[in-house]
Amino acid sequence: MPKPVALQLYTVRQLADKDFEDTLRRIAAIGYVGVEFAGLHGRPATDVAKLLRELGLRASSAHVALPTAANIESIAQDARTLGYRHIVGGSDPKTLLDRAGVEACAARYAEAARLANAHGLQLGLHNHWWELDHAIDGQTPFDRILTATPAIFSELDVYWCTVAGQKPTDVIGRWKSRLPLLHIKDGDLQPPSPMKAVGKGKLDFPAIVAAADPKTLEWLIVELDECATDMLQAVADSYQYLTSKGLAQGRR
Repeated sequence: MPKPVALQLYTVRQLADKDFEDTLRRIAAIGYVGVEFAGLHGRPATDVAKLLRELGLRASSAHVALPTAANIESIAQDARTLGYRHIVGGSDPKTLLDRAGVEACAARYAEAARLANAHGLQLGLHNHWWELDHAIDGQTPFDRILTATPAIFSELDVYWCTVAGQKPTDVIGRWKSRLPLLHIKDGDLQPPSPMKAVGKGKLDFPAIVAAADPKTLEWLIVELDECATDMLQAVADSYQYLTSKGLAQGRR
């Protein structure tokens, strides 16, 4: 059975800055099952949770600052209020240039995962190209971090994975047991050219989705960092492609 489709709200950040509630209503009207948060645009989590219930949207996950002793209570409270258990962080490309930097990044993730797990949360790594475009002692930083930090999961961004010169199906194949979330984006793979609606670029999404483990994968999450066309139309076109091809489950 296809997995539900969510939208990473970073995609519509400019609209959300102007009117967060209206933006969520428009996403729900398209048919998305859920949303992945990247901040709440100044709204209390309780208000956002109430709006999600009204619209029939679910929270798949959230991108947050890496958990520390100082911020974990706030991160966990938002997660409880909004109803997700997967939180996701990123990495700094300047720290992944040598073995020492990668090991330090893995250590930070291990401690952050320990804090998250103590609050019933699972921590994941979202990649860009810099985790996958070079090797250190025969392994990419991405592979080294996941190997060294078994408590974290991968939210593989298949577009940046491809830009880095890797085949998403190969990376998924190696890590499918730790891949509950997939970031779905498309384009011509020539940064800084903007992304395109899913299905209008060069990625092979039937193969990508088929490579994932259906017992582990929980959400397909559309994200477009930038788009040359109307962003909300690209969001709708992405939904239509994924659901009409049977790759994702929507509400329309």
